[in-house]
Amino acid sequence: MFKGSMVALVTPFKDGRVDEAALKRLVEFHIKNGTSALVPCGTTGESATLTYEEHDKVIELTIEFAKGRIPVIAGTGSNSTEEAIALTRHARKAGAAASLQVSPYYNRPTQKGLFLHFKAIAEAVDIPIILYNIASRTGVNIEPETFVKLAGIKNIVGVKEASGSLEQMARIKKLCPKGFLLISGDDALTLPVMAIGGTGIISVVANIIPRDVAKMTAAFEKGDLKKARELHYGMLGLVKAMFVETNPIPVKTAMGLMKMCSPDIRLPLCEMLPENKEKLVKAMKEYKIL
Repeated sequence: MFKGSMVALVTPFKDGRVDEAALKRLVEFHIKNGTSALVPCGTTGESATLTYEEHDKVIELTIEFAKGRIPVIAGTGSNSTEEAIALTRHARKAGAAASLQVSPYYNRPTQKGLFLHFKAIAEAVDIPIILYNIASRTGVNIEPETFVKLAGIKNIVGVKEASGSLEQMARIKKLCPKGFLLISGDDALTLPVMAIGGTGIISVVANIIPRDVAKMTAAFEKGDLKKARELHYGMLGLVKAMFVETNPIPVKTAMGLMKMCSPDIRLPLCEMLPENKEKLVKAMKEYKIL
């Protein structure tokens, strides 16, 4: 159900508020350019600095604007189990196709704590849940053996893996049931992850080149490895530029340069350093999107 190029959607701001008109344009842009699912309120969507009301509203609006044309996987994770349940219940009521659940950050739970956290959410809300493993942000890694236990819960259907370790991802695929989805959480690893059984990517760079990311995942699915590799290597420079500073600073800066939405971000994230912005502009020009 969840495969191909799924975009980790930015949250556009204007004058300090969520820019609803820009969000609507972005949803249309992705639908027209082959994106297979929208993922609002994740890391790239600056969920950490959205108010509860904004968080709920962005999910509601994304679902409303998508009009059922492509699924919406709502970012509803939290380091508080009760808060994650509340956010997920709202997303389900709003019509989300699934929930993306980041592992709890700052608390540094044990593997048992991680299992109990996700189990409680899955039992409280009957919506497909995709786990999100990104230890560089959260401070704790979900181990493959923990995924095996979690995969036994009916509505926990897969993982967005951003550990950076292909060895770990291969172990997850080997140990978990056949239907448990492995989704890349790193644009630079999309093709390698699909080669070991992944279904696609929840992508940052797809915010600005959705058609190319969609083409790459589709080419691999069709067995056209030559085309998939060509697209993969072609976008590596741009992908690297997306992470020259903390995500989503570079991608939002790029979107501002492309007049897609305002580049506004919220503190404690801030404007790019001039030397890093030069690197971004150079990569965009080389990719011929600027």
